[in-house]
Amino acid sequence: MITFLPKLVSRKAITFYFVTLALVSVLFVNQILPLVWVLFGTVEVCSFFYFGNVLTKQWRTFHPNVFVRKLFWTALSIRLVYAIFAYFFYDIMTGQPFMFHAADELWYYDMSKMWSEQGLTAFQKAIATTAFSDSGEIYWDAFLCKIMGPNILGVRFFHCLVGATTCVLIYQLAKRHFGEGVGRMSAIFCMLMPNLVYYCGIHLKEADLVFLTVLFVDSIDRMIVSGKFNTKYFIWALLSFLAIFTFRTVLGAIELIATFVALVFNKGPLNNWWKRVAIIVVVAIAMSVTVIGNRIIGEFEEVWEGRVMNQRAGMEWRAEREGGNAFARYASKTVFAPLIFTIPFPTMVNTPGQENQQMLHGGNYVKNIMSGFVIFALVMLLLNGDWRKHTMPLALMLGYLTVIAFSNFAHSERFHQPALPFELMFAAVGISMLKKKHVKWIDYWMYGIVVANIAWAWFKLAGRGML
Repeated sequence: MITFLPKLVSRKAITFYFVTLALVSVLFVNQILPLVWVLFGTVEVCSFFYFGNVLTKQWRTFHPNVFVRKLFWTALSIRLVYAIFAYFFYDIMTGQPFMFHAADELWYYDMSKMWSEQGLTAFQKAIATTAFSDSGEIYWDAFLCKIMGPNILGVRFFHCLVGATTCVLIYQLAKRHFGEGVGRMSAIFCMLMPNLVYYCGIHLKEADLVFLTVLFVDSIDRMIVSGKFNTKYFIWALLSFLAIFTFRTVLGAIELIATFVALVFNKGPLNNWWKRVAIIVVVAIAMSVTVIGNRIIGEFEEVWEGRVMNQRAGMEWRAEREGGNAFARYASKTVFAPLIFTIPFPTMVNTPGQENQQMLHGGNYVKNIMSGFVIFALVMLLLNGDWRKHTMPLALMLGYLTVIAFSNFAHSERFHQPALPFELMFAAVGISMLKKKHVKWIDYWMYGIVVANIAWAWFKLAGRGML
């Protein structure tokens, strides 16, 4: 079993990135990507694949306790350095320490500082009109601002802390299911993943949302795998589960469904029917208490009943708005569903108003490449029947991505975040299963990603009448 990212894979992934960027630049020379975003992409891709190869080899020999300490402090350091850099970079580029077109980010910031600046009464009146699925991050950020004052970096440093903790949780989850080697690869991939680092440097809820999701899955999974009810992990699972509803309501429902699926299909020690019934009843009670409020039920029903209409309307809006893509109206679930592990494709051309996408194009390229190993792992687990041993992380990842594929947010990188740590874990599983005979399939996948990214660049430009 391979317990590190092979140098062959990392070298090819980096080479194919530059080949793709060069081809896109030559084919669409009038809309060549600005140098600043080329530099960002180069750092994102080279850092992930180079250090992914080096660290998965060097850190294999460490004692588990030493590995966890190095993992946490390195992940935290990377995120803190980036958060500080992003603060000043955005300030120089936009005139304020927030991302480009920072409507959502500014709204979160303005709401969170209201308590400390205008008092609790004004804050409560403002939060009463906020969607329930947005209130969790506002409450938490407001609490931090009340303690530290309206400190932008303070909130982002907290994002760095939970981001580093997420890497440790993924290590524990992957180690439990696939062994020490895969656990360490999974954690290092999460530590280095540009998309996960990116959200630690802005004022949005994704870093906290990812942490809560991984905490819930890890806590429930511990009890399922061990076959024992553990009060500590049940409390962590319950608290994270309740909190999720105030961050993204639909994700809370998916977590419940994933738990039921895991309990039903689990083939581990939890094989006494009464144990399954007991945990199902407890989870169902927690769910019923949680969703008793009409606001939560209404939000979930609105999303579920409007999933097709929302996707169609969203694509029409993208096609018809100023600067929009006329081809977007032809995108639908039949296009997104087969690509859900791979999308979004990176923006490698200079598209007006898409600085954020251009800034993160290297991270999306990394996801494109790693998704091939995810698909390989899922196929192998299905063929050998081992998928039943890993139903909790599988059910959460597949359930959430299915909902995203049928939503208005299928190609929005931000909405893929909760599933990303699990995808990186299964990418590590796929890498661990590689044999010499599979090398040619790696090449085919990377060639396919090159073609897809060139096609995506054409799609973005042609749909805007820029060719």
